[in-house]
Amino acid sequence: MKKVIGSLLMCSIYFVSFSQARINNADFQKNNVSSIEIDIPYSTQIVADAIEEKMQKAGYKGKESKGYILYREAKVSEFGNQAYDLYLKTEKKSKKEKENSIVTLLISTGLEQFVKLDAQATVLNEGKKFLDSLVPAVQDYDLSLQITAQETEIKNVEKKLTALQENGQSLQKKKEKLEKEIEENKQKTEEQQSELAKQKQIGVTLKSKRKI
Repeated sequence: MKKVIGSLLMCSIYFVSFSQARINNADFQKNNVSSIEIDIPYSTQIVADAIEEKMQKAGYKGKESKGYILYREAKVSEFGNQAYDLYLKTEKKSKKEKENSIVTLLISTGLEQFVKLDAQATVLNEGKKFLDSLVPAVQDYDLSLQITAQETEIKNVEKKLTALQENGQSLQKKKEKLEKEIEENKQKTEEQQSELAKQKQIGVTLKSKRKI
């Protein structure tokens, strides 16, 4: 029990340390702009799909824009009632860490007017909260994929089991039919043996009547 609790605690510490958002700088069309980054220990495909699902549930559809996925005039809880253009990009952390991703967020007030650290640090901190919220969203999304895959596997196993059971019933019927045919064949064989003995006896009797 202590080992299980210890493992869960270590896992929690790992996710917390791995997945805390940080303010950084990013290149956008050869311009250096304030950005927020977060490391998420999942593949880029899972992370990107999870972000898309989260934003769609919030009512926003992204489109590709200059290497980012842009969600225009998005209002998400972390930013209060203020709407921003959110630019999101998901990349592999490194060639060696293919299953780890980096998500970069740029926040714009519109027309690519990106929030700056020195003037709008509060907004960037809200952006950090938004990226931190992606971690459980990605975990839930990945879990939902595993559940769906497991349900599919269960259905496949159930299908195979049903097929085997039906085949077993068919074989049982064939067995019963074969046993019946064997019994009938046995009876006919015995009858035929009796008939053969009878005919042989008749033959012996006839031969005994010969005078020469």
